[in-house]
Amino acid sequence: MTPPRRLLLVNGPNLNLLGTREPAVYGTETLADVERLTADAASALGYEVRAVQSNHEGVLIDAIHAAREDCAGIVINPGGLTHTSVSLRDALTGVELPFAEVHISDVYKREEFRHFSYLHDVAAVRVVGHGVLGYAEAVRELVAQLPD
Repeated sequence: MTPPRRLLLVNGPNLNLLGTREPAVYGTETLADVERLTADAASALGYEVRAVQSNHEGVLIDAIHAAREDCAGIVINPGGLTHTSVSLRDALTGVELPFAEVHISDVYKREEFRHFSYLHDVAAVRVVGHGVLGYAEAVRELVAQLPD
């Protein structure tokens, strides 16, 4: 069976505010810019992207569960859920799809509570502190690990 040529892009709480939320930390690119950049990077490698952003953890978990049916991998910026959500971790490990964890800012140069991630030890790829270009980097690194 040929693996699906689709990635799920998940953006967690508050990422809908990209472009206006703390531009000194997150830049001026919008969520639409991030989605376009990710789709372009995936397309260059023969993949399409389905994107979801929500401020509600259950919506993100449902989208991750659904990805099991038609996605080869997941690129996720869990936002603040990085540091708090065992449920998100359980969803990601439960679907058994490789995933890339992305953070726009360098979380290790910010408040100490941001240094811990519930996902770091189960992510196939981690890209931290490369701005929105980190999404494209995550796509390339993740796809390189997927079966042809």
